[in-house]
Amino acid sequence: MKEYKQQNNISDSVSENTDALFEKAEMDLLRAALKRTYTERFLVMTRLMKMNIMFKNAKKTYTPYTLNK
Repeated sequence: MKEYKQQNNISDSVSENTDALFEKAEMDLLRAALKRTYTERFLVMTRLMKMNIMFKNAKKTYTPYTLNK
């Protein structure tokens, strides 16, 4: 039982550590985004809109895999 408690404590501390790392990374990304100019933001948004249109018009096709002998 002691061994399980120790492993549980270790997994809790690892989970807290990864949560802290993810939160720090998220805050770093937000700070970097706030430093961008309006022109940079506009260019990124137009690129995303173009990709959205491209993906919306894409057609899904399925061709079964066959071995050519």
